[in-house]
Amino acid sequence: MAVGTLYLIPTPLGEGELAWVMPDGARQRAAEIGYYIVEHPKTARRFLKQIGCILPLQRISMSILDEHTPSSQLPELLTPLLEGVDVGLLSEAGCPAVADPGAKLVRLAHQRNIRVVPLVGPSSILLALMASGLNGQCFAFQGYLPIEASKRVKKITELEKESVIRGQTQIFIETPYRNQKLVELLVSICRPDTRLCIACNLTLPTEHIATRTIEQWKDYALDLNKKPCIFLLEGSADQKASGYHNPP
Repeated sequence: MAVGTLYLIPTPLGEGELAWVMPDGARQRAAEIGYYIVEHPKTARRFLKQIGCILPLQRISMSILDEHTPSSQLPELLTPLLEGVDVGLLSEAGCPAVADPGAKLVRLAHQRNIRVVPLVGPSSILLALMASGLNGQCFAFQGYLPIEASKRVKKITELEKESVIRGQTQIFIETPYRNQKLVELLVSICRPDTRLCIACNLTLPTEHIATRTIEQWKDYALDLNKKPCIFLLEGSADQKASGYHNPP
């Protein structure tokens, strides 16, 4: 029996015009699929309605994969694929398996010799990097920073140092309701000439992207509360001469 294909289908980063973030070919392929693995069925159905799925919504099968799904349940999610059925993997927003629980399922699919096909769509990480003006040749995505205050300060200091030593853009995210406090912390502990890009509401009509030095950010009043943001940090090359050195 032929094995199905696992399609990784990016979803919009918020309410907006789908044509701007997902090409027709990707939409058409996603619309043909009758079995989905999703984080939240309600938002998944809204997306499927938006792309004009061929089957009635009530006939589309859905299984849930979220941060609480135990690894022991992953093989069961692959059963339709092993029976020859194509399956779509949806993230809540953006690209599946990138800062997303779908990565473990994709790894298992490869182990079971299941074909994995990524479709084109929005990635907040890459969109922010593209628009930042920071180093796009060498960068690292760090996910969420620690919540505990002392660990968070230590992590930011380490990321700034790593950025200087390796010439590397450091990319991280935060829960939207903690955005404001994160910016205040970055401004208070990072070096004045370190560059910080804040990319907010990407692909939406209210999109705002700005890159400034830490010193310059001190003069700007921001309202980032409950707005999805990506943060990018790049230390100045001058900092290397003033105290940061290559690791042994």
